[in-house]
Amino acid sequence: MSKVTGKVVLVTGAARGIGAGLAKDLAAKGAKVALVGLEAEELTAVAAECGPDAGAWEADVTSWADLEKATEEIVERYGRIDVVVANAGIAATGFTRSIDPAAFERVINVDLLGVWRTVRVTLPHLIKAHGYALLVSSAAAIVHIPGNAAYSAAKAGVEAFANSLRAEVRHLGVDVGVVHPTWIATDMVNSADEHPVFGRLRGRSGGLASKTYPLSLAVDLISKGVAKRARAVHVPGWVGVAKLFRALLPRLVELQARRLVPGADKAAIEDIERRGAVESSLVGPGAKAAARREGAL
Repeated sequence: MSKVTGKVVLVTGAARGIGAGLAKDLAAKGAKVALVGLEAEELTAVAAECGPDAGAWEADVTSWADLEKATEEIVERYGRIDVVVANAGIAATGFTRSIDPAAFERVINVDLLGVWRTVRVTLPHLIKAHGYALLVSSAAAIVHIPGNAAYSAAKAGVEAFANSLRAEVRHLGVDVGVVHPTWIATDMVNSADEHPVFGRLRGRSGGLASKTYPLSLAVDLISKGVAKRARAVHVPGWVGVAKLFRALLPRLVELQARRLVPGADKAAIEDIERRGAVESSLVGPGAKAAARREGAL
């Protein structure tokens, strides 16, 4: 029997990417998965692939009311929540001086405050179940590249939040883990790579940070982390090694930026003039769904 068999696992951001892949993997191992997110049709389709014990709840992690309603209904259906995977996240690309301000703040609202809201609403149920919370950060919390300031700030905040939370709830029987994926082949990352400015910037950066890894790798490692109630999951393993050199990494990024950023900065301004700040900043279907929810599109 799998260690997740029979467990009720709530996954946010489950319509696509890592969230959808993880939900399907855990369901195949016997978990009862509750999928939470935007894009209702996608969410329902993923739930159908997960089997009869799975359910889908359309909810926006920027809305307390949405999360409270979804959590109440999930507990009503399953009787408890054993695991929460706070995975919902979006990205926006652009340099700080020219990025659409609403896009920047939307990333913070979804990726950081959305994790906080998810934890706050579900924590009473995790305490009852002596459960496990897994918060999805990123390698961007460790390596802060230009053009990615909002995402790096949000994901660094998620890591810090997870570390504080772990110390706060251990005596209550709740374990807390944090995930650091690098670039994984999802709709969000593929969309970023297609960006006329920042896709080219990443491609020219070289090294491990410019490589994209298959979704299956992330799903496998994160699923194992859930089963083990891991403190940290690094996707792939070199991300954990990079954490040991945090003090040096900003300087290395700055040195590389001297060569790459001036031309990209000029190209970003030209892209905004051509397409507009809103369109230029959006990365992936999730970001577009969040923007539509706000009425920005």
